[in-house]
Amino acid sequence: MTKADLRHERAWLREGPLLVAGMDEVGRGALAGPVSVGVTVVRATTRPCPAGLTDSKALSAAARERFEALVQTWAVAWGVGHASAAEIDEVGIIGALRRAGERALSRVEAACGPVAAVLLDGSHDWLTPPAQGDLFSAADVGPARAVRTLVKGDLRCASVAGASVLAKCERDRIMTALAAGHEAYGWDRNKGYGAPDHLEALRTSGPSEHHRRSWRLPGVGSAPASACEMMVP
Repeated sequence: MTKADLRHERAWLREGPLLVAGMDEVGRGALAGPVSVGVTVVRATTRPCPAGLTDSKALSAAARERFEALVQTWAVAWGVGHASAAEIDEVGIIGALRRAGERALSRVEAACGPVAAVLLDGSHDWLTPPAQGDLFSAADVGPARAVRTLVKGDLRCASVAGASVLAKCERDRIMTALAAGHEAYGWDRNKGYGAPDHLEALRTSGPSEHHRRSWRLPGVGSAPASACEMMVP
């Protein structure tokens, strides 16, 4: 198993920023529930990360819970932001990711001050606001930040790996809580993803208020054209 470290963060910190935030999302491909974005912040004096820290997908549920507590005490600051299924339907998945990311950054900046450098997992910068005049309102636009993307950042960068663990743990708890009132969908087990029990419940019961209704949900039919136009690939 690949273990994350702080090499990428320290290299960027040597260029001048006082703080670097690692960011990762969870729930992007789910059919129901929010999309969640985690952030962990490090500085030049941050000690090495908890031993064994890696992408949340490579950890068991028990290991994620253990690392969640370790990351919260290790990071300079941390936060998780969420955007609901209704918001995903409103502005598309990219706009919702941006909202959740800005909410997470607002939480960490309340604790540690402005963060001007963000390491983002993957190859696509969904955090930087688009040009004015598109679908997204000024409410979705945060302060200007330098963003660097890194493929497999959740495996390579400790701050990004920590962010993935925090986001996964919080979102799992949200889906387990939502499952209590929507037992047929099995969200306590599948966390809103397209598992067989979830798909069968969609076919027999239809979507709930927590489903992403602008998506082409299996067994439900096509999304409305107006909703599909809101989606950003």
